[in-house]
Amino acid sequence: MTTEVKVPDIGDFDDVPVISVLVSVGDTIAEEDPLIELESDKATMEVPSSHAGKVAEIKVSEGDKVSKGSVILLVEAADDESGGDEGGGGAESAPKEAKEEQPQKDETKQQETPKEPAQPAKAVTDAGFSRVHASPSVRAYARRVDVDLSTVNGSGRKGRILREDVEKALKAQAGAGAPAADAAQGGMGIPPIPPVDFSKFGPVEDVEMSRIKKLSGPALHRSWLNIPHVTNNEEADITDLDKYRKELDTEAKEEGYRVTLLSFVIKACVSALKKHWEFNSSIHPDGDKLIRKHFYHIGFAADTPNGLMVPVLKDADRKGIVEISKELGELSKAARDGKLKSADMQGATFTISSLGGIGGTDFTPIVNAPEVAILGLSRSKMAPVWDGEQFVPRNMLPLSLSYDHRAIDGALAARFNAHLKYLLADPRRLML
Repeated sequence: MTTEVKVPDIGDFDDVPVISVLVSVGDTIAEEDPLIELESDKATMEVPSSHAGKVAEIKVSEGDKVSKGSVILLVEAADDESGGDEGGGGAESAPKEAKEEQPQKDETKQQETPKEPAQPAKAVTDAGFSRVHASPSVRAYARRVDVDLSTVNGSGRKGRILREDVEKALKAQAGAGAPAADAAQGGMGIPPIPPVDFSKFGPVEDVEMSRIKKLSGPALHRSWLNIPHVTNNEEADITDLDKYRKELDTEAKEEGYRVTLLSFVIKACVSALKKHWEFNSSIHPDGDKLIRKHFYHIGFAADTPNGLMVPVLKDADRKGIVEISKELGELSKAARDGKLKSADMQGATFTISSLGGIGGTDFTPIVNAPEVAILGLSRSKMAPVWDGEQFVPRNMLPLSLSYDHRAIDGALAARFNAHLKYLLADPRRLML
């Protein structure tokens, strides 16, 4: 029997491009095996299979756009190939068939590598993948680096195999040949960090990372490796602005919301983005053009008990300080309560990361691709500033602007920060 495998509910995503097809016609797949990779404006996601069997026909290709319910492929149930044998069926059919294939595939693999009799490469079979507890991304990674998951011991909860477990297995077999060594380096020539047994030096404990950190970590790593980061540091005099902000905040408390410095910085950033549109763009996939955006959606990093999240304030150019302040409070509360919707974190054109309530003098925020710039705010402080005649105490706000050097050069970044400095020095300039 042939069954259609469709794109499941992937959130509020429509017309998401297919960037990779992970299976071929004739492949035997198990439930939860990754079939295709999709790339939204925030992350890359894998679509797992809802059925097990043999791939009969693939309905999508790289570059196609899919949504919930789109047909990915047709799969023939594994028991169809047995000729409807009365003695076996259903749940026992696929594992039995896989067990019978294992010796044959192992024998073929060993015949292809006679020069390494001391440690022959093990075949990575579908049977090995179907009986393990691992996420689709871990399965895809294991296939890519040629590690049989049936030989890997999972260190996750209830024996779940983590990416780290696959990496350990990969390093253990690294002596078998150069291809494994290349895979361990991620295909980019970056030497892997050697594992260290810290228990030799004292007591240790493995602490599971939060789901948010697991999802954001690879995205940040990808951005750091692919984007030539440069950071421009500046200081803005916010003495008068902060005095005005406190007046508004006193009135806002009576109405149940707060007016923070971030509201004013967002207004200033929108003005700077309009003046220097390159910061509100993205690099075109062909690498030869910039995609200029005529909307201003500002992402802001929100610290939550589960990790950092980036809600997006939409159409910031159409909102005043009061409306921005109220929406910032609502989005921040939703982030802390874990109630943000996927639409609340999509479409940002520029991001602000503020450490003002914690401390620090400056830092290097990582650009959130496909954006080309991000502004970091550190804690403001009173400092003596020369006014031409004497030193006077002024409240100075550190600005750390990281940018993609492919889209923005140093002079343009300096002008952007200088414009922010100019706007923040006098709150009346934000009303223009």
